[in-house]
Amino acid sequence: MSKFSVAPMMDWTDKHCRYFYRLLSKKTQLWTEMITTKAILYGNKNHLLDYHQDEKPLVLQLGGSDPKEMAKCAKIAKDWGYDEININVGCPSDRVQSGSFGACLMNMPEVVGRCVEMMQKASDLPISVKSRIGVDEMEDYQALAGFITQVKAKGCKHFIIHARKAWLKGLSPKENRSVPALNYDWVYQIKRDFPQLNIGINGGITTLAQASSHLKKVDGVMLGRAIYHQPYLLAAVDRQIYQQNLPIPSREEVLSNFVEYIKNQVNLGVRIHSMTRHILGLYHGQAHAKKFRRLLSGRALELRHLQEWLDFIALEKKNPDGRQ
Repeated sequence: MSKFSVAPMMDWTDKHCRYFYRLLSKKTQLWTEMITTKAILYGNKNHLLDYHQDEKPLVLQLGGSDPKEMAKCAKIAKDWGYDEININVGCPSDRVQSGSFGACLMNMPEVVGRCVEMMQKASDLPISVKSRIGVDEMEDYQALAGFITQVKAKGCKHFIIHARKAWLKGLSPKENRSVPALNYDWVYQIKRDFPQLNIGINGGITTLAQASSHLKKVDGVMLGRAIYHQPYLLAAVDRQIYQQNLPIPSREEVLSNFVEYIKNQVNLGVRIHSMTRHILGLYHGQAHAKKFRRLLSGRALELRHLQEWLDFIALEKKNPDGRQ
């Protein structure tokens, strides 16, 4: 169970994004986007579940509430080689609610517990639950503790808690990421009250310094949009969070390696933009960040343009004052 992970983000953390992140950090735990049980059971499994071996350790996040379907997907995840399965009990979108999963399941701990129970019978993979601190009228800590207690009783030992309450009606998913106040203290209290559980924290964390501070009180920390918009933060994770004496790759090394990956994927018929869209923030805060983003946003982007960028940066570093 990882100390540091990148949050599952719909339409963002696909296999190309995850491969890019792995070039930046060897130790960070990566997660798939949420995939619904029905999509896995009745859809194109190769398209939905495929990943590169370098992405591991990798968590499959499931969206669902039918224990039998969840159990079937747990077995599929095991057969596919995933390292862990997570149950989404935190997403507040209307689409998720209509399927009776996501954050609305916080009102149904017995259903979540039954899913955990049946999934563990179907697979020996670790099962975790990612939740909020509450939903709608759940206004007190005891409601959160009660949810944890009931799900824990069915065998779940790992919870990742987004430290905001979710409003299922009246707020959009985007608003639910910022409007309800953060309450880290409740997550810390869960760890104190359930010391035997592995407790991770999520929500509003934007720096490795903040992550390190949280890790003094809980077992794991998860960053989402901060990583997507500033991915080079991951380059220091192995040293700062895991205390591993691993080399920190330069942006140019990461880009060069990702270009090789892009070449292979293009040969398989993958559109280049579906990969380069994930690296827009690689040069965040750097002198040529806008130029880089403009390059990647071009309609006629080709691999040669990325190589030209690498050559340009190499020249800039060799002649920072512009002299030839």
